[in-house]
Amino acid sequence: MRLVIAKCSVDYVGRLSAHLPLATRLLMVKADGSVSIHADDRAYKPLNWMSPPCRLEEAPGVWRVVNKAGEELRITLEEIFQDTSYELGVDPGLRKDGVEAHLQELLAANPETLGEGFTLIRREYMTAIGPVDLLCRDANQGAVAVEVKRRGEIDGVEQLTRYLELMNRDPLLAPVAGVFAAQEIKPQARVLATDRGIRCVVVDYDKLRGIERDELTLF
Repeated sequence: MRLVIAKCSVDYVGRLSAHLPLATRLLMVKADGSVSIHADDRAYKPLNWMSPPCRLEEAPGVWRVVNKAGEELRITLEEIFQDTSYELGVDPGLRKDGVEAHLQELLAANPETLGEGFTLIRREYMTAIGPVDLLCRDANQGAVAVEVKRRGEIDGVEQLTRYLELMNRDPLLAPVAGVFAAQEIKPQARVLATDRGIRCVVVDYDKLRGIERDELTLF
């Protein structure tokens, strides 16, 4: 990973145009080729970025990051304060607890649980910031990113939101819808998901495993 602290301005030229005026920022270049620009006022979300596959072209005073669609992230450098590279090695990734991992496996085998006509494309679909639990197609053949949790909280919605932002930049996938699936979804998480256009699905783990409940029910 390469970390550069520099005074720079940034222009994104593509389907959408965006401009960041001159300021001191952190530029992050990852081993997968992705480039992101960060300020010092937020926990995780970059100001702008280019997802792989893309190429970085460096010239005196300017970086050009170009993706396969021809979109360009142009970084104009006025002054570089620090330029450091680190070898992080292979990350083992986030390890889910047993129930969560098994729930993902069961949903992959039974994607129709998530919606009528759903089919599985791939488990652990990799993005520049980590793997999406399930990538599916809905009944209309649209792409759907599914985040699976044992307990659905706001952090999980934020995580899925970040995946969707990246995936919807890929013209081969977009538009990508989102489904937040969990055994239990907290009210605050449901409100946030709905506000962001993400559908929530409460999953019955025992029913997926083929286990009938012993307790008596009124109906």
